[in-house]
Amino acid sequence: MSEGKSGILALEDGSVFRGKAFGANKTVLGEAVFNTSMTGYQEILTDPSYFGQIVTMTAPHIGNYGVNPDDEESDGPKAMGLVIRELSPITSNWRSEKSLDEYLKLHNVPGLEGVDTRTITRTVRKTGVMKACLSTEDISDEEAIRRAREWPGLAHIDCVKAVSCKAIYKFEWDPQKIVPFTVEGTHLNHPTRNEHKFHIVVFDFGIKRSILKRLSYHGFSITVVPAETTAETVYALNPDGVFLSNGPGDPATLLYAHETVRELMKEFPIFGICLGHQIITHALGASTYKLKFGHRGGNQPVKNLETGKVSITAQNHGYSTKAEDLETQGALVTEVNLNDNTVAGLRLKELPVFSVQYHPEAAPGPNDADPLFEEFYRMLAKNL
Repeated sequence: MSEGKSGILALEDGSVFRGKAFGANKTVLGEAVFNTSMTGYQEILTDPSYFGQIVTMTAPHIGNYGVNPDDEESDGPKAMGLVIRELSPITSNWRSEKSLDEYLKLHNVPGLEGVDTRTITRTVRKTGVMKACLSTEDISDEEAIRRAREWPGLAHIDCVKAVSCKAIYKFEWDPQKIVPFTVEGTHLNHPTRNEHKFHIVVFDFGIKRSILKRLSYHGFSITVVPAETTAETVYALNPDGVFLSNGPGDPATLLYAHETVRELMKEFPIFGICLGHQIITHALGASTYKLKFGHRGGNQPVKNLETGKVSITAQNHGYSTKAEDLETQGALVTEVNLNDNTVAGLRLKELPVFSVQYHPEAAPGPNDADPLFEEFYRMLAKNL
């Protein structure tokens, strides 16, 4: 680690990690989590699902390809802070417009490098997600630990309201920019549908732009609505189907969403991902529980119990559905995470409703689950 201003990460168990500060000069509080992805630090920082969290990257070398506006998943970082082993001293990519350090300074987000991220990861895996203080200001170890311990945390807090859109809008994007970025000659997906045959309402619980792009790419006309939108408002928009997005926080706190989705399931085909999957769980009368350290990374193996197929998926969540609850509520577990056998997908027996606990658009990451958007399209066609 080169000489420079000191920074600190302190965990509520008393663990302290001193390193070199970068990004903004600031002190933040949040949940300490880790992500095992090799790439995608910009997408991770700007994913609203990371609201309230301080993210440690397990990959050792971060920042080498810079940042660019096309890869942002929202209007700037939603993670509270970033912890890495080594910040690249240069950026080398033709798409890059800023360095990671410049980007974090611009958006007032602190970063810490030069710490043992392996030990941080092992600590979180052993103890579980903890309250943490990340500071690039001049504070003592004792003060940082005290702040971490006194932070009330995210339990029973509605994080979705902080990241959801405030008004209904039509999603319209440059058609050239919804085509997945790829090296010329290696694009294996079908071409973009020129005609948007189906109109869907997308609930924004903290949605990533790449999900909206993939929905548009697969042929959907999209109206995005705030998280607290009522069923009556959705009826008035007259959609062919409903999509429930990813988002941050504890799904059990979102009682308004449970009630709305419970009502909408009677009338519309529904596809949910991540938090949307968990909201469907609660709408059915089933429940969720908090995982010890969550699933965050681009290499999570998921097995489809109906087909036997195993897909590599991108995931970012700290809660899971109780499988035994689903069996009594008219739903089937369709997929499981092969790392810990947690529920990774469900569908209703009698209604056109299904969901997954991962991010099928995987930007960046594996494309194994992309056909789920086609499955949703076929479901709407069949429901006409």
